[in-house]
Amino acid sequence: MSGPQGSPETPFPQGRIVRTLCIGQVFSALGTGSTLALGSILAVDLSGSEAWAGSVNTAMTLGTAVTAMPLAGLAVARGRRWALAGGLAAAILGTTLMVAAVMTRLFPVLLAGAFLVGLAFAANLQARFAVTDMARPDRRGRDLSLVVWAITIGAVTGPNMVGPGAVLGEALGIPAQAGPFLISAVGMLIGATIVWTFLRPDPLLARLAHSPQAATTAPRRRATGAWLHGWSIVRHRPKALAAVVSVVAAHAVMVAVMSITPLHMQHHAGASAGSPDTIALIGFTISLHIAGMYAASPIMGWSADRLGPAKVVLLGLLTLLAAVLLTGFGAANMTMVTVGLVLLGLGWSAATIAGATLLVSSLEPDQAVPAQGFSDATMSLAGALGSALAGPAMGWADYSGISAVVGVVVVAAGIWVGRVGLEPTTKGL
Repeated sequence: MSGPQGSPETPFPQGRIVRTLCIGQVFSALGTGSTLALGSILAVDLSGSEAWAGSVNTAMTLGTAVTAMPLAGLAVARGRRWALAGGLAAAILGTTLMVAAVMTRLFPVLLAGAFLVGLAFAANLQARFAVTDMARPDRRGRDLSLVVWAITIGAVTGPNMVGPGAVLGEALGIPAQAGPFLISAVGMLIGATIVWTFLRPDPLLARLAHSPQAATTAPRRRATGAWLHGWSIVRHRPKALAAVVSVVAAHAVMVAVMSITPLHMQHHAGASAGSPDTIALIGFTISLHIAGMYAASPIMGWSADRLGPAKVVLLGLLTLLAAVLLTGFGAANMTMVTVGLVLLGLGWSAATIAGATLLVSSLEPDQAVPAQGFSDATMSLAGALGSALAGPAMGWADYSGISAVVGVVVVAAGIWVGRVGLEPTTKGL
């Protein structure tokens, strides 16, 4: 592609865009850690039933899914700056509702807060595409992975803020489990401020200036129409469809296993399940999982650029399969569960970074934003489904059974991507 991809004819401060998005991601990711670490525990506590264990993560991923297309439309109409900062602003309100839910012990308020926190994830997902708007074709995977990698600092720190957050809550005279969400709100506020202030010039508006058709048609579509438009683009392009299949499968598997693991660890702790040490251990384990998701991102992006994204996708799916084998056969061993969660994060990282790179590289500029929104919405819906089913499945199939079911999903996705994604690229695919 010419012009808009950062050619000499269109100089663009891509380095500054990468830095701004990376720093913004650090703080916005810090804001989501408490919800990930405490979600299933708070759901059971406030609802009184383990059947609702995955409900907070379900609400959060539904929030991401439902708002991915509207945020994509907002990005086209007003630019990435409005979409990313707006998503984080809504998530700040969500963390406030989470505090209110803990204080009032109202389960519906907890779910409403988690839904709004999901907008932070929608913004984080969109940020990885934002950095490719004006990136050179041979640097897309690298730039995308740097933005994903930047989440590492905040995402790993976030769950470990549960302990200090509990101390903060007690110092303020509110329940200990409400304190971490105050830290989350501050992190998101800083992230939104950075993006709003420094994401100039807007990379998507610059790209759309070179694609008048996309700029004039995309904003007019309603959310449902936009989703269908994205689907119509993807389904006629086998490589784009393979990319979406890979990220959807990887995300569903990761969310299903990750969302139920804190509850499994709490069960394993027995009598000490509610102690501060157990809560801190759960937070530490989730932080290791999140480190696996993001810390190796630059390696995944570099590999996608050098080896081809489809090969890296398959490597990621293979790693996911190894992860669920460990969590399934080693469910009673917390060390094996922890190693499995780290591999789960690494597999997710490879599949989603390479999958996003494959999606962008298989589309023309005027097709990219609707397809990206469709991909983000669909993967989030799949994550919501995985999280929603994980709670009830814990009752009848236990933790090992959940691992077995998602293993089948990984194998099916690998067959699809291997059949289509590794075929030689031809124009129009």
